[in-house]
Amino acid sequence: MIGKEDNTFNETREKSVLQWLDELKGHEDLVVRDGVRVTTDYIYALKKRIKQLEETNELKDTFLKKLKKEKYVIQKHQSREL
Repeated sequence: MIGKEDNTFNETREKSVLQWLDELKGHEDLVVRDGVRVTTDYIYALKKRIKQLEETNELKDTFLKKLKKEKYVIQKHQSREL
């Protein structure tokens, strides 16, 4: 079984970007403040989509393992009949 990936770099980068965006929330320019909100919303939407894709991938992996196991059992059963 493959262990969990080391995401230390990605987590640090994400925290840094979110901290930077948090600092920009108080910017005097309205466009910058609105850009911060849009960017933050986009980041969270991407994270949600990534989680959905990972769950779908796990489901497909489980299905393929089950299918492979069933195929092996069928082949083994057919070879005994011969």
